[in-house]
Order: sequence, then structure tokens, then C-alpha cells
Amino acid sequence: MSMKKNTSAIHYTVDASQTHSHLFKVSLHIAKPAAGQTVSLPVWIPGSYLVREFAKNLQNLKAIQGGKSVEVFQDNKSQWRVDCKVSQALQLTYEVYAFDNSVRSAWLDSQRGFFNGTSLCLRVHGQDEMPHSLTISPLKASTWSVATGLQAIKVNKQGFGDYQAAHYDELVDCPFELGHLWRGEFTACGIPHEFVVAGAMASFDGAKLIEDTQKICETEMKFWHEKKPTANAPYKRYVFMLNAVEDGYGGLEHRNSTALICNRRDLPAIGMKKMSEGYVTLLGLISHEYFHTWNVKQLRPAEFTRYDYTQENYTELLWFFEGFTSYYDDLLLRRAKLIDDTTYFKLLNKTINMVLQAPGRLVQSVAQASFDAWVKYYRQDENTPNATISYYTKGALVALCLDLSMRAEGTSNLDNIMRGLWQRCKGGPLTEAHLLAELEAQTGRSWKKEIKSWVHSTQELPLKTLLSSHGIVVHEDAPQMAQRLGLRVAEAQGVVQIKAVLRGGAAEKAGMAAGDEWWAVSSTKAKAQSWRLKKIEDLTLLLGSEKKAKATIARDQKVFDLDLTIPSDVHTWRLSQAQSDTLHNTRTSQWLNGN
Repeated sequence: MSMKKNTSAIHYTVDASQTHSHLFKVSLHIAKPAAGQTVSLPVWIPGSYLVREFAKNLQNLKAIQGGKSVEVFQDNKSQWRVDCKVSQALQLTYEVYAFDNSVRSAWLDSQRGFFNGTSLCLRVHGQDEMPHSLTISPLKASTWSVATGLQAIKVNKQGFGDYQAAHYDELVDCPFELGHLWRGEFTACGIPHEFVVAGAMASFDGAKLIEDTQKICETEMKFWHEKKPTANAPYKRYVFMLNAVEDGYGGLEHRNSTALICNRRDLPAIGMKKMSEGYVTLLGLISHEYFHTWNVKQLRPAEFTRYDYTQENYTELLWFFEGFTSYYDDLLLRRAKLIDDTTYFKLLNKTINMVLQAPGRLVQSVAQASFDAWVKYYRQDENTPNATISYYTKGALVALCLDLSMRAEGTSNLDNIMRGLWQRCKGGPLTEAHLLAELEAQTGRSWKKEIKSWVHSTQELPLKTLLSSHGIVVHEDAPQMAQRLGLRVAEAQGVVQIKAVLRGGAAEKAGMAAGDEWWAVSSTKAKAQSWRLKKIEDLTLLLGSEKKAKATIARDQKVFDLDLTIPSDVHTWRLSQAQSDTLHNTRTSQWLNGN
């Protein structure tokens, strides 16, 4: 790649032509390098709390200054020092292997390209706050187009060309999508939005996706900015980038865009008369990531005032930033009239059961779970449900408890608290002390006791009491057999594979372990027939009302029997809306409608 003149002190040129080798070729021009200039690649991407070692994909790093090669020395796993002088511009060239088809890294093949700046753009130490620019080199004879939230300076009709960022943080917070993209546009409260989709099938109903996404965006903009949402929104343009695949789900928030991935069968189809569960889930994902534009990208943990890209960035507040966002993602679908009350309560019920069915909720507080995200949440194994709790799901229930408590007391509600925090923190760094101060300011009392109990301890949340105060009835039903036994299993080709054994359950008491194959079952009665077990729900058919059984297990090529007792005292929750009195009906209506 040749050097080019540009107005930015730091300029990247990205060549996506090597699709068959999955290599992005990158050139970095540093107008005024320091002597012995240091560069590094982030080890993590904000919003995904795991050290992912992006430098493992960087190769062939070379440096040229004054037309001559200069030496590059590696200081550590993700940092390099260039033996250069101060007087002349410096150019680095390197390649990045891109074969991670997630929202967190980079991907390149003959069908599609995608990258986050944290995977491609070396950070020039000492010049983070200088203007940064990036050029996407046009691809010869290609019909690909480009989508990004980064500001375009000079691009062709397909979007290839020059883009500008105020600093490094902005550059790496604006991912790029390349390929044969379906594109749709809409305005929300007068602000332009774009939705691009890669990988959709011919049945995809883009107009339906645009219509529903517009409702979500307008509902959330008005949630945060009741007055003048257009003037107060923290962006001037927003881009949704969705990668539709055979099997996948997830999203990652950015300052004025989001990268999403979903099962392409969950996209709305032409002629669809009723929303599928998969499409409702996709709308919830869109709602979640868009809500993050305010709650994590603007309001954010004080520890994230400036990101440290070289190591873990710890905070105990993910229960607020991810959990409260998880509370509102489905609730705002209801307020946007995209789902009805019944569907909303099913979604809420699912969240409640996910928490109640995790023994780890009695081991780890949700504040600890936030701090430990780097080593536990993103590194799950067979013991995860026994040792930890999700700050997404329990954080959402903490939000529910706060909201319903304030509404029952008649003092305020969580909607007002969120808007109050936006004003109190000036749309910036937030601490737990800010939350406590805003709660007390709006309700006239301290909430330290509740936050200590719900967030910093492993005490159970007062869900039944608070739901009852809003006319919601909790039914306790018999769960599916796996949950009844305290198991998480995978069933494929007639084999029951045990994935996790929950603490204190019947399966643990019997001696089952993760990795076991459950082959057969029989009653403990004399001469009882032994049955091949292909689905765990078949136990009732095979055993009838018998509660004592022998389970035939295969472990490390050894086959043996375990004594198993099937319990009858395990229950799962089911919510229903009671035909209550006027007070309860009014509270529920105000809660669901945001009044």
C-alpha cells in the first residue's frame, strides 16, 4: 500500500480484497510519531467483558520511515515499539486474520466483511485524542456496499472511501459492515436511521422490520427525552447492522450504531400473520441494544470514564447497566404496542424462572457477578449455574422490584429515576451513590437497605409480594423433568447427554455428573423392565407413578447404575393477570403503559 496525504494525524487504510485468505490488509500512517513510537491492539472490546486477545490475529507487522524499513520490537502480547525518529512520518503495514463470525471481532470471506476497530486498528500511544481517519479501499468489479455509523468525508455510492473520527475511542466504537446488503431507512422523531441486513432469505419482509424498529426507536427516544427528543438525543444518525445466519444470536452496542446477529428464520417473513417467538426475541434484542445508546454508552460506570484497552476494566454496576436494560427491553416492546400483556408476562416469567432455577443466586450477589464477569459470565462451564448468577436476569428483577416498590408506595417509578439520573449525571459517568441519591430525592426516603439486600447479598427478592401488589398472580406448576431433577441436558440422536448438574437437586444426590450419558432407566421393583432412555421427558411414560428408579449411566466408557429419587416438591412459576380491584388494575395499567 502506498502512503497518502490526509488531514488526520492518524490515518488507516483498510483493504478487504483478500477474501479467500480472510485477511484484512491494513496500513497505518502516523504523521508525527514519537521517538520509539509505541502501538498496541486492544485486548477487549467495550460491552463484552472478556479479554479476547485480538492481537493473536495480527501478523506481518512492518514499519517504513523515510522510504526505509525500521525495526519493530514486541513489548508484550499486544504491544509493539517502533525504532523510529521524530522528524518523519511513519507508516505501518500489517494483516489481520478475520474469521470470527460474531459481533465482537472481525470477519472476511467472499460473501461478507465486518470489523470492529478494536480488532483492526492499532492504537498510537500518546495520540489517542488526535483526529483519526480511515479509508475503506474500493474493491474492483465488486457490488459490495459499506455501512457504518462513522462520519463519511468522501465516499462513493457504495460507501467506499474516507471516514473521520474525532479520536481513537470514536474510531473503534463504529464497526463496519461490508457485502451485499439489504438496506432500509426511516426517521425516528426526525432523526435518520438506517437498517442493513446481510444473509436474509427471499421471504424476508424488510418493510415489517423497518416499521417495528421505528416504533421501538421512537418509544425509547421519548422514554429518555419526554420533551424535545430530537434535540436531546445523543446522536444525529443511527445504524443497525444485522447479520442473519443459520444459527446465532447476540448484539453489541455502540455510540450511534449496533451490530446484531440472529437466526435468519427469525426475521419477519412476507405474509406473516402472527409474530413468531423468534421474531419477538429479535425485537427484544433490537430494543436492548438501542436502549444501551443511553444506558451504558452515555450513562456508564464511573470506572469506564476512560477505557483501558490493555486489561480488564472492573465494575460492580453491570447489574444496573445490563440488568436494567434487560428489564426495559421487553417492557418497551409492550409500550410500543408490539406485544400484548400476555406475551409480556410470558417473557417476564421466563426471566424470573431463569433466576429461581439457578442455585448460584444463593452463592453470589449480583454485584459480585458484575465484578466477576471477566472470569465467570463469559467463561461458562458445567458449574456456572451453581456458582454464579447472571447480572442480566437478576439485574432485570432488581429493576422490577424497584419499579413496583415505588409504584406501590405512590412516590415515583423507575422511569422517572432513569430520566433523573440522565440529568443528575449529565449523561455521563454514574456510581451507585448517584442511584441512591436519585431514589431518595424522588421518593423522600433512603433505599440503602433494599440495595444492600437485593444487590449486595444473596437474599431472595420479594417478587411475589410486589407482583401481588399489582394484581399479578404467581402460580407454582410442576416443571419439565430436567428441571425437576436438577439437570441441564442435551438430547440428540437418541442420546441424553448431561451438561450440568444443579446444586442440591435429585440428580446430584444420585451421583450424576456433567459429561455423563444417561442410557437407560428402570423401576427399583423386583424384575422391573429396563428401558432405553432417549428423551428425559419420557421418564413419566417409562416409570409411571414410580418415584424410585435406577439410572444406567455411561461415564469414561464405564457403565453403572445410580439410585435416583424423582422429587415432587420442585415447582416453576407461572404469572397471570388477576381480575383485581380498581387499585390493582390502575397500578398495572400505569406500569405497563409507562404512566
